[in-house]
Amino acid sequence: MENQRSFIFFFLLFSFTITSSAGHAIQELHKQPYKAVKLFVFGDSYADTGNRNKADSSSWMEPYGITFPGKPAGRFSDGRVLTDYVASFLGVKSPPPYKLRKYATKSQLGYGMNFAYGGSGVFNTIYHVPNISTQINFFQKLLEEILYTKSDLNSSIALVSLAGNDYTTFLAQNGGKTEGFEEFTRSMINQLIKNLQQISDLGLRRIMVTAIEPLGCLPTSAALSSYKSCNKTSNASAKFHNKLLRKSVHKLNQKSRGFEFGILDLYRAFMSAIKRSRRSGILKPCCVGVTNEYSCGSVDENGEKKYLVCSNPKLSIFWDEVHPSQNGWHSIYLSLRSELRRLRL
Repeated sequence: MENQRSFIFFFLLFSFTITSSAGHAIQELHKQPYKAVKLFVFGDSYADTGNRNKADSSSWMEPYGITFPGKPAGRFSDGRVLTDYVASFLGVKSPPPYKLRKYATKSQLGYGMNFAYGGSGVFNTIYHVPNISTQINFFQKLLEEILYTKSDLNSSIALVSLAGNDYTTFLAQNGGKTEGFEEFTRSMINQLIKNLQQISDLGLRRIMVTAIEPLGCLPTSAALSSYKSCNKTSNASAKFHNKLLRKSVHKLNQKSRGFEFGILDLYRAFMSAIKRSRRSGILKPCCVGVTNEYSCGSVDENGEKKYLVCSNPKLSIFWDEVHPSQNGWHSIYLSLRSELRRLRL
C-alpha cells in the first residue's frame, strides 16, 4: 500500500500533459511588432493551442476556455497560455496549430506555426503524442513544401516548452521509484540540446527553451500541505534539471556561431507570480473534480458534471492541478519580459 501511495504521489506530481479581466491580457503586452517575425512553437500543454485530439483531451472539454475565448478551444487553461503571451510580445497573433494548417489562411500562416502537443516530451511519453523530435520533423516537412523561406526563418523565433511529461513517464515505468532519476535527467537534457541544435540547423536564429517550473508548487504537490506551502524535495528536482539545462545551453551558445539560445526561467517566473499574489490558498487549483476519482472537465456516463469551478477564475494562479490559469500565465509573463527582450531582433 505504501509503495502504491508513493507511486500515485509522484505520478500526479510530475503529470503535465489571464488576468484581472479577459481583455487586458493582450493590451498590456509588447506593442512594437518585430520586423516580419514569425513564431514556431514546439513542446507540451504549456504551449499547445489546439493540437490534441478532441476525443482524448480535457482541453476540448468544458469548462476549459471559459475566460478566453469563452468555450473550449484546445488550450489547457481557462484562457490564454504561454504561446499567446510570447506571440503578443512579438507583435503577432498566436500562430495556428499544426493540426489546422490546411485550414489556415495565408495571413494566419504568416504568424508561424504551433507544433506543441499537450502531454509531449523529449522522449515518447505515456500520453502517446508526437515527441519534440517528431514535431521538428513536422516543421522540416513544411520547409520542404516551401511554406517558409530562409528570410522568414532568419527573422523568426522558436519557443520550446517542456514542463515534465518525461518525468511522469519515467516514474510510471519505474513503479514510482526515483532511483536513476538524476541519470535520466542528464539523458533528457542531452536529447533536448540535440533538438535545439536541430531547430537551429533548419534556419531559426533565435530559440527559447523553458526552464522547468517549481514542481513542488503545483497543486498536485501542494495538496499534501493543504495548499499551504510548496514541496521542497520536488522543487529541488526542478532546480537540478534547470542547473543542467543552463550549463548545456551555455555550451551550445559558445558553439552557435551567430545563433542565440535563450532560457525562459519558468521556475523564477512561477515563484514571482505566487509571491506577488497575497491571497490565501493561492496554490489551490480553480477547477477540481468533485472527488479524487474525477478531475477538471470530468463528466459521468450520464453527462453530469463532476467538477467544481472557483467563484472567480480571474484571480487564480492555477487553473487545474498542473496548469496555470490565464491570470497565472499573465503574471508569469510579467516576470519573463526581460528575458524576452534579450531575444529582440
